[in-house]
Amino acid sequence: MIDARAVVSPQAELASDVEVGAFAVIGPGVRIGARTRVASHAVITGNTSIGADNQIFQFASIGDAPQDLKYKGEPTRLEIGDRNVFRECCTVNRGTTHDAGVTRIGDDNLLMSYSHVAHDCQVGSHIVMANLATLGGHVQLGDWVIMGGYAGIHQFCKIGAHAFIANNAAVTRDVPPYVMAVGQPAKPHSINSEGLKRRGFSEEQIRVLRDAYRTLYRRDLPLAEALAELTAVAKQHSVVQSLVDFIGAATRSLVR
Repeated sequence: MIDARAVVSPQAELASDVEVGAFAVIGPGVRIGARTRVASHAVITGNTSIGADNQIFQFASIGDAPQDLKYKGEPTRLEIGDRNVFRECCTVNRGTTHDAGVTRIGDDNLLMSYSHVAHDCQVGSHIVMANLATLGGHVQLGDWVIMGGYAGIHQFCKIGAHAFIANNAAVTRDVPPYVMAVGQPAKPHSINSEGLKRRGFSEEQIRVLRDAYRTLYRRDLPLAEALAELTAVAKQHSVVQSLVDFIGAATRSLVR
């Protein structure tokens, strides 16, 4: 399953059914799970662990050193789950010792051409990063986040589950769950209602989240008062609880 023209280190660990295309390079310390396909000219290096059923397209660079001037070659890691797709020229860097030392990517994600995941990012599952979408270092993406083309997220920002980042958006603050963020700098636009419908949220749940959005963004309440109201609502509607939890853990302030 390994093309004779590929370069695979004897110190790499590949499942028996991994496919490796011509001129691909897989370095020492790389571990690749069952049924994963590595296309021609892809490069996988570093202490990188890749799960099962992933697809890595041509010219992707997975697991190379972080683009951080503070990095001095320390041993750090990249961990990737199952069933992810990394399209052409996608780049994913491993972590640094200035964080947990590891970049993580979950399961069932689609990273389109020229998208970039920087060092120490924590990426959930079922995420779509469209062409040229970019994560700065230490970014956290919750499950089911969608990023449009050319969107960029500033380092250390957190993006809540089911959020939608519009094309060309420049995110410099934390984006709560369910929120659609638009613009440069990105500002809240609405609830990501269409995405929630596709994922099986009921009309009642979406109505509750729309009301929660109005409380947070449309009533000109101080954040503490809005949070108190949302906390009360969450006791009756559990779908709001993740919004409450996110606000309490925000570190770069919320998009406003």
